[in-house]
Amino acid sequence: MSDRLDDLERRIDGLRAGVRKAMRVRDGATARALRAELRTAEREWDALVSGEPSQAKPEPPRLVTVREQVHQGLRLLGAPAQPRLVVAVSDVFFGGTIRSAQLTSLRRDEERSFRSSPHGRPYYLCAALTDRLSPARGLLTLSTWPLERRVVGPLSPRVDFLTCAVAVASHESPDGRADRLLLRMARNIPGATDGTLGPPDPDRVIEAARAELRVHGDRDTRDRAELAERAAAQLGDAARLFGAATLSTIKKENAK
Repeated sequence: MSDRLDDLERRIDGLRAGVRKAMRVRDGATARALRAELRTAEREWDALVSGEPSQAKPEPPRLVTVREQVHQGLRLLGAPAQPRLVVAVSDVFFGGTIRSAQLTSLRRDEERSFRSSPHGRPYYLCAALTDRLSPARGLLTLSTWPLERRVVGPLSPRVDFLTCAVAVASHESPDGRADRLLLRMARNIPGATDGTLGPPDPDRVIEAARAELRVHGDRDTRDRAELAERAAAQLGDAARLFGAATLSTIKKENAK
């Protein structure tokens, strides 16, 4: 019970801070959504402390937006990921309803929002940055991650895939669909499966993925640290999240 209370209290504190921040930047929609979550969390806290079911009338479930579903998926994965993997994770672990096509313009919408009201949201869905400090095609990250995790070097795609595989193997889905997703990932990791068609052993997948991470991890960490240092020195706030404009991007903008 004490662990549950601690979790609720941290969540309540975070929601209150989010409400205050949203009100400061006059983001009414975000403030209203966070207040609704705050009321629900406070009722749960009251019920847990009193040992009685909450007497408050339950609110209808809040619609989880595409943006929030992507955020959930990326948080579970913990590394830059392709939209199709984010969609699969959202579906398997959170009952998500998003489709890959819905993510096409999402990063551009996030960038427009940031430029119109910098840091006005608790988080942004942004691009991974290449060695040219431009946005990596089709790789989503979270603004709350450190810069070293949002840049990608030569070995980063493999390291991130292995990191995501460990994350998927570490979680269970209520209906067993995580096994199918994990099997698809495990087939690309040497030693992660026993060659049968059955569900892979999550512990075996984790062990195999971490073994390969030990081979590539140090080099990738150095590459990313160098890229992050360059990005911090050369880019402004918006470009650190969404990438520096490339020549092709500038030509497209001028052609409009």
